[in-house]
Amino acid sequence: MRILVANRGEIARRVQRTARRLGYETVAVYADPDADAPFVREADVAVRIGPASLADSYLSVERILEAAKTSGATSVHPGYGFLSENAAFARAVGEAGLVWVGPHAEAIERMGSKIEARRLAETSGVPTIPGFDRSQDPKDLADAAERIGYPVLVKAAAGGGGKGIRIVHDASGLAKALEEAARESERAFGDAALIVERYVERARHVEVQVVGDKHGNVVHLGTRECSVQRRYQKLLEEAPAPNLPDATRSGLCETACQLAAAIGYDSTGTVEYVVDDATGQFFFLEMNTRLQVEHPVTEEITGLDLVELQLRSAVGDPLPLAQDDVRFTGHAFEARINAEDATRGFLPQTGVVTHLRVPAGVRWESGVERGSAITPHYDAMIAKLITSGAERGDALRQLARALDALILGGVTNNAGFHRWLVAQSPVIEGCVTTRFLDEHEPPKDAYLAPAAAAAAHAWIAARAAARTSSVWSALGGFRVTPHAPTRSVALRDRHGDTHEIVFDDSTRTEAPSSVDAITRSVAVNVAGHTHAFTVLSRSERWAPSEAEGHGGAEAASAPFPAVVTEIPVSPGDAVSAGDVVVVIEAMKMLHSLTARGAGTVDEVRCAVGESVESKQVLVTFVPEESGDPT
Repeated sequence: MRILVANRGEIARRVQRTARRLGYETVAVYADPDADAPFVREADVAVRIGPASLADSYLSVERILEAAKTSGATSVHPGYGFLSENAAFARAVGEAGLVWVGPHAEAIERMGSKIEARRLAETSGVPTIPGFDRSQDPKDLADAAERIGYPVLVKAAAGGGGKGIRIVHDASGLAKALEEAARESERAFGDAALIVERYVERARHVEVQVVGDKHGNVVHLGTRECSVQRRYQKLLEEAPAPNLPDATRSGLCETACQLAAAIGYDSTGTVEYVVDDATGQFFFLEMNTRLQVEHPVTEEITGLDLVELQLRSAVGDPLPLAQDDVRFTGHAFEARINAEDATRGFLPQTGVVTHLRVPAGVRWESGVERGSAITPHYDAMIAKLITSGAERGDALRQLARALDALILGGVTNNAGFHRWLVAQSPVIEGCVTTRFLDEHEPPKDAYLAPAAAAAAHAWIAARAAARTSSVWSALGGFRVTPHAPTRSVALRDRHGDTHEIVFDDSTRTEAPSSVDAITRSVAVNVAGHTHAFTVLSRSERWAPSEAEGHGGAEAASAPFPAVVTEIPVSPGDAVSAGDVVVVIEAMKMLHSLTARGAGTVDEVRCAVGESVESKQVLVTFVPEESGDPT
């Protein structure tokens, strides 16, 4: 069998790894930004399918099927995201005479509609949240919200991934929420229909992994906790879900199998639930008819290869085990390492991975390596860091140690945030809800405030040490180890823990004549010119501070590289504070740039579809004569 993986990055490498072990050949498809990516090099065959545009590459059914034909592929694995839950794609693969590595198209279709999925769950005996069926009529939805009672959750009737979701606490915020959610849903899924349902305020996000075959067999592989989220997208997952009442745990697993059996489910999939933390009561949320990003934690506690189970089911093999054969051993965690700045609302970041050192003894699933570029074209995930242990506490401590040892430089990322996260009491105790990040804001400087200044001084010592035969050089409590082509310093904090700081001075050859370390960044003066160099500590990238916001008082600028998706204003339009003037997309997320005060639009310096760079001015304003900022 020759398997074409209709995806990219980490999941493409993951599927290829199992395929190779089973003796199958692999085909990679790639867009231009991924031409030199590891998943392309590691495949037996690689086929270019288009430019950076998702619509013209990874979301193009025609181009992927053409690649399958030219490469001689006999099957297609969709990975996750992209076309993985597209029933039309699944049917097209079958009609082309290829094996579809996933559930049958009808299952995808039925579960892809939240309305149909909800109705099926109800008829299958799965509890559902009180709510109102799909509608595009704001009056219908407003009436439904009044009947259900606030707070309510407005969400897209189609799709997933946190798109088209808003929490509304009272009637005054409903109209805006409906407008925003419908627009986001239309763009993401081509469907503006919405659902309104009761919002469970102290909710946990718990899911059950199921696997089925084409012979009517379905088993569950236990639970996962996925409650630590930002923008309804998961950051930290673990298996099994901790601190669940026995009745809740058994109810989740039993109803997940009931739902899967009701649709003749014949692949790997996940049934997701909202669990009321106060009562243990659970409600069906949705079913993801694909492999999940967090599947490694289930593999760690079961010893099973979920990709192998997918492949075997796809060719008609029966499941190799019954429910009583499934064994659960130990505990596992997964931290999603994303290119984002947790201190600035998790804004996505771009850059080149200049340093990468992965600690031994962990599972590292990644689509990048040293020298890889993190671009605005795709999602922000760099890697998944997975640890396991005999007990939950063992696995969590291993994760903390791994985050301490991880060095990932060149792009701002959230590994430092994760290190803060795993030290928080609710996480340690396994008592987290989906509101955790609303109630626990990570500190701006999560670790060593003086580290930047220390590294600046150590940089001088490291250069001196490099010119001597001594491996170690002492400098006021610091140990300096010269490395080529980078330098590092071991810094002991007030708790007695030692942290390695790697700093990149590759663009500078002279020692700094002065150091200004008032902020997290370090400014050095070389030959009369001030430069900034990067400090990496516990995988944080400490770079020069940037002004907050989206531009000056008379301009709206891109906060990061992105693509312009909407420009609702034109020159001469009057705007008020908070009015949206440009919508941009980066790493599969939409961001609205707003006017900072009253004024008139002067120039629009961008166009829909245009790629823009960080700090690029997109719209300029003439402020009101009163001088109020715009």
